[in-house]
Amino acid sequence: MKPIIIDAHLDLAYNALMLGRDLLRPVEEIRHREIETPPPGGPAGICMTTLPELSKGRVAIVGGSLFIAPDFEGSLEPQSYRTPPEAYRYAVQQLDYYRCLADENEQLVILNTVADIEAVLASWDTEQPRLGIFVVMEGADPIREPGEVGWWVERGLRGVGLTWSLGTRYAGGNAVPGPLTDEGRRLLTAIADYNLLLDLSHLWEEAAYEALDRYPGPVAATHANPRAFVDRPRMLSDKLIRRIADCDGAMGIIPFNRMLAEDWRPGDARLPLTRLVEVIDHICQITGAARFVGLGTDFDGGFGREATPEGLESSADLGKLGALLAERGYTDADVAAILNGNWLRLMRRALSNF
Repeated sequence: MKPIIIDAHLDLAYNALMLGRDLLRPVEEIRHREIETPPPGGPAGICMTTLPELSKGRVAIVGGSLFIAPDFEGSLEPQSYRTPPEAYRYAVQQLDYYRCLADENEQLVILNTVADIEAVLASWDTEQPRLGIFVVMEGADPIREPGEVGWWVERGLRGVGLTWSLGTRYAGGNAVPGPLTDEGRRLLTAIADYNLLLDLSHLWEEAAYEALDRYPGPVAATHANPRAFVDRPRMLSDKLIRRIADCDGAMGIIPFNRMLAEDWRPGDARLPLTRLVEVIDHICQITGAARFVGLGTDFDGGFGREATPEGLESSADLGKLGALLAERGYTDADVAAILNGNWLRLMRRALSNF
């Protein structure tokens, strides 16, 4: 039987609440509707992820993000924030979406404890497999002050990324450079008290090194690619990737062509799926093991099917990577680690205190 898959980063609540996508419906239904009525804001791309597609692809666990973009000149976001209270309000709406979705659908589980993970995994040996949602905040401005972390944890938050690309009051981002702030250092201490997963995605590199030096808990870049393929600040240098590996963390590869090839532009032919394998292999080679890489697709997080490698029509196709990795010489154990085991290790560690 094919292994299950863990996708460490999906903006599910954003897609549902901001773009109006009913994630309980088949992906083809959403695509057909959006031909006539595009979602609000800028072009969202061809939809790739709904709950039925995740089930088809044997995706057992996802990192469900809480993501609200800051307001900035020229933004086409249907909803954005100017102040921490606004960010808080919108993020609470997204968290409530996940909680309500799980309350109303038996096949969905918010992962609060290690026991929740084990129950989801066991369900894939039955005729009623379940989807686990590991909630991670992408950009910490919704946390109005570090003392509020416990409130979020009580409601299911299990991971925090200090910043998004434009930075937050806690740290600089890949598009707006800056170190950790004093408030960011206090936030690190607060999330360490709960052993939450620290997500380094979008964090300015200087800030990332300091965060890794300071943070004692589990660390990852849930959705990031190596700078060796695309030389931009959004990507991670080999040095930083090795530093994450030194902390027994992992990074989730994004199947976004602009983050897989330096010269790819919208409208170009889609890259071959083997490019994704090359990127995964690069991380395995520079870290010396298959232990530090997984998937964090960010599907429908600002790009759609047209901007992904050929052969990925939806989340249902992620399993194709297993065969390609095997063709490249990866063992069954290594393939399983990349597709699910590495994230399971980190998620279990993050939930070990609950």
